[in-house]
Amino acid sequence: MKLLLVGPVGSGKGTQAAIISKKYGIPHISTGEIFRQHMQNKTELGLKAQEYINAGYLVPEEITFGIVKDRLSQPDCKNGFILDGYPRTMEQAHNLEKITDLDKVILIHLSEEEIIHRLSSRRMCSVCNQPSSLEWLKDGKCEKCGGEVYVRNDDKPEVIKTRLETNRVSEELINFYKNKGIFYKINATNEVEKTFALLESLLNE
Repeated sequence: MKLLLVGPVGSGKGTQAAIISKKYGIPHISTGEIFRQHMQNKTELGLKAQEYINAGYLVPEEITFGIVKDRLSQPDCKNGFILDGYPRTMEQAHNLEKITDLDKVILIHLSEEEIIHRLSSRRMCSVCNQPSSLEWLKDGKCEKCGGEVYVRNDDKPEVIKTRLETNRVSEELINFYKNKGIFYKINATNEVEKTFALLESLLNE
């Protein structure tokens, strides 16, 4: 099972990828997380990526692709994987095709209004770093440890709109996978379990 999950920030695709990973025993591969691991381990690819990031530039595709290619070659990917964050462009989609085929590309859709409401309601605990929501807080404090909570800068409505525009899934990429007959779309719900039920029905087709 080789999957690509796409969707806007706040759609919950990271949460769903983690559930799929646990249930089906395949790794969740987040390109952001891979970058962090390579940089922490000071690998050759990680050091190259760090140079661009430190200078404020986007990491070139040849480095990003090298990191993804290296990760997909690991033994735990033999029976499948869930990609999250790559590919984002047509160049990346074509590069990915050189090393593997995808079985399904699933877009987790959530309206812009719902995303802004969801993310602007999010609070982070200053003690345990646990994300929470306004309705889950106990007396205005973290429901897990009772710590003080705060709003992340990127969870402010005006910043969320910019993030949505920057990370929008391109129509070109969607049409590319539609033409291959492997593109699917589900509407996210406010309940993680219900959203996963929709995903699971697709995965079992």
